Parts: sequence; structure tokens; C-alpha cells
Amino acid sequence: MSSEEKKSPSTLVFAIRTTAGQERNVANLIANRVEANNLPVKAILVPEVLKGYLFVEADGPHIVEEAIAGIKHVRSRVKGVVSFSEVERYVVVKPVIEELDVGDIVEVVSGPFKGMRAKITRVERAKEEVTIELLEASFTLPITVHADYVKLVEKAG
Repeated sequence: MSSEEKKSPSTLVFAIRTTAGQERNVANLIANRVEANNLPVKAILVPEVLKGYLFVEADGPHIVEEAIAGIKHVRSRVKGVVSFSEVERYVVVKPVIEELDVGDIVEVVSGPFKGMRAKITRVERAKEEVTIELLEASFTLPITVHADYVKLVEKAG
């Protein structure tokens, strides 16, 4: 690394408040403006679990202000800088299997039982599979499905 590179400040991450549910649209509009105006924005992050916010990585707040100016559904730029450690937890994706346990109530999101609720009777973390019993079925029939086919509804009490 040359001394020139060491002097230049690393990029900063800024939080943008948006209308809840419009984060992706706002990110696309910002990306289009960045491309059209050749703005030095490094990245735009839309975390699925954080409603009403998105993150923009740039060299300074003035660049972000220019990128978001007048865009519909943008509420404001949150004052200050967001540390990378705060953003990192939204970037690192945990596999679905990590949050599932025996006794949890899940909803089947894919396959022939889509939309049905079930109770987890066994978790096979190595294979990323869960064995479930459908709650709405007239008789209990254990079914083994991939963990990606279920969505957690309620943790076991």
C-alpha cells in the first residue's frame, strides 16, 4: 500500500430513513441516480429484517445527500455515520436451520403443504432438514422437509 492510499479516508456508511416497505424501490432509484450522475457511491444495502431503513456507503455525507435529494419515499438521512459492526449483522446471513428447535410452530412456505402450519418434532442440522407434523391434518404424519421450506411462526414456549 502506498502512502497515498494510507492517507485517503476509508468510505463511510450512512443510514437512510424510508417509507416502510419501499426500501427496495428507493435503493433502485438511488442506484439509477448514482449511475446517471456518476456519483462515487460504493454500495447500497437493503436489510430484509430492518424495515424503513437502508444503508449507503460513500466517501462523505454530501454525496449521499446528492444521491437521495428529491427521491420519493426517502424520509431523511440519519445524522452521523453508522459503524461497520452495526451494518455487519445485517450482512451476515444465518441459515434458517439455526433458529429452528423442536416444538417450534412453523409455516410451510413451499411444496404440496404450502400455507399449512406444523410443529417441529426433529431437527437434523447437518442435513439442514426438519421433521414436522402438520397441525391441520386429521392424523399425525411425520414429514421431513428442507429447512428452507419452513418459516418460523412461534418459538416453543
